[in-house]
Formats: sequence, C-alpha cells, structure tokens
Amino acid sequence: MSCAAYLPFLVQILLAAVITGGVIAASHLFGQRAAGGRIKDAAYECGIPSEGSTHTRFAVQFYVTAMLFILFDIEVVFLIPWVFVYRDFLAQHIAILTPMLFFLGVLVLGLLYEVKQGALAWEK
Repeated sequence: MSCAAYLPFLVQILLAAVITGGVIAASHLFGQRAAGGRIKDAAYECGIPSEGSTHTRFAVQFYVTAMLFILFDIEVVFLIPWVFVYRDFLAQHIAILTPMLFFLGVLVLGLLYEVKQGALAWEK
C-alpha cells in the first residue's frame, strides 16, 4: 500500500489535534482562570458567583433513580439489533417474536419489582 492510502487518516488526526489544541488555548486565554481574571479558583455557574456551599449532599434516591434509568436504558438498547434483523429472521422462518416478548416481559417484571419495592418513590 502506498502512503496516499493513509492520507485521509493522517489529515483527520492532524485536524483533531489542531482543534483540541485550539480549544485548550482559547480556554486558557479567555477562560475564568485567565491571567487578567479577578476570579480565580472560585465556583462559577451561569455567570453568577455561587452562594453557599459548592459541595452539597444529594439524597441516595437520586443515585438509585439514575442507576435504574441506566440499567433499563441499556437493556432497551438490546432491542435495536432485533429490529434490524427482524426481516432477515422472518425470511429464514426463524421465530424471533417469542424471545423478544420474553425479554420485554423480564424488563416489565423487573420494573414492577422496583416499583413494588419503592425504589421510585420519592417520599418514604
């Protein structure tokens, strides 16, 4: 293979390096921690200095809800490949609906179990 075959790949790497360096340079030149900036190492959000403690404690329920969302979201992502191969399986006379319904049934049972255990209840 000639070096010309690798030229698009090298251009992409060079472009990514230039953009990354430009973003980092712009952050150092114009960002909050710039040399002429008055506020250094202070919490900053939405252009307004923060009031109170910047490290607040969150309830465990937030984390449980986030973990459950990620869990069920990842499981639903497993349905996408089935959608793409459904027509191929039908053409080969392979039953795919039963495993899909079983998988969805397990998801629904898991969700019902979580609701029954009160994992999604905000006030206990």
